Amino acid sequence: MDAQDNVAQNVGLTLRNLLNSVQCVTARVRDGEPNERDGDFNLSNFWDTLSQAVKAVSQEATKVSLAFSKPPLPSQQDGEQLADSVLKSVLSLATVYYWLPKSQGVSLRRYIRDAAVQVLEGLMQLLEVILWSPLQSLTQEQLRSTGGVWSACDRFTHLPQDNKAAAVMVLTGQSGIVKDAIEELEQALSEAHGPFGDILDDEEDGEEPRGDRDTRWSERDRRAVAACQGMMKAAAACLRKTTAAVRTRGDAHAPQSVAQLDDLVDGINGISPGVDDLALCLYPPLDYNSVDSHVSLQRPHKNI
Repeated sequence: MDAQDNVAQNVGLTLRNLLNSVQCVTARVRDGEPNERDGDFNLSNFWDTLSQAVKAVSQEATKVSLAFSKPPLPSQQDGEQLADSVLKSVLSLATVYYWLPKSQGVSLRRYIRDAAVQVLEGLMQLLEVILWSPLQSLTQEQLRSTGGVWSACDRFTHLPQDNKAAAVMVLTGQSGIVKDAIEELEQALSEAHGPFGDILDDEEDGEEPRGDRDTRWSERDRRAVAACQGMMKAAAACLRKTTAAVRTRGDAHAPQSVAQLDDLVDGINGISPGVDDLALCLYPPLDYNSVDSHVSLQRPHKNI
């Protein structure tokens, strides 16, 4: 083994050790428990510090990518220093995230946690690409992975800044999903040949016609769909009004109000998946047992 092969082997080992460390930190961020003590916590200072930590990870990812983009390879010492610097930025990001106490809101923490995990997963992907690509060469995959880390870091500038904003963002996302489900179903109902009419039109010559019983709504089906549309639209109206109420009257400062916002989000979080599932089972051929089951799930429970 010549000297260059020895350097490549040592640097590769350093990168693998770094990758393992980042994987461990990512797992702790994803599954770890929040800080329970509020103390003198300042949310504005937290965001400033978090922004610096994210920027540091982005810069370190760029350094790693550049170091392995062209010859010569970093020396063993330089490689170890680079890995130590990357790991330091990763640990700093994780530490700052853990500063955020649960009392600031579960919804806010979820957004920040998911964004931090996305950054760390992007960094892991970059390290894997460098390890499995020819060293000393800049591949398209390495460029994409580097850009992926940058994009994940940029996401932090669009995160909600407090639990009220986080709740509004969740509710707005739910409203969008419900709105899309309603519009898609209405569009399908308006089509003369039913939602799957094109399937029949594309039958090849000589094939026996399959009929349209399983691709179009009967009059009975349309009455059932209309009734379910009313429920879906009621869910959409509920989400709109709730979102407007949180925007105008929500409070992200008092601990009790923060907890109430989290309870509200948890209570409403299942609406859009439920509406989406209901909409899917309304397409022909209708299974009335499935429709009844999904309608029952959408009825409000006494404890909500």
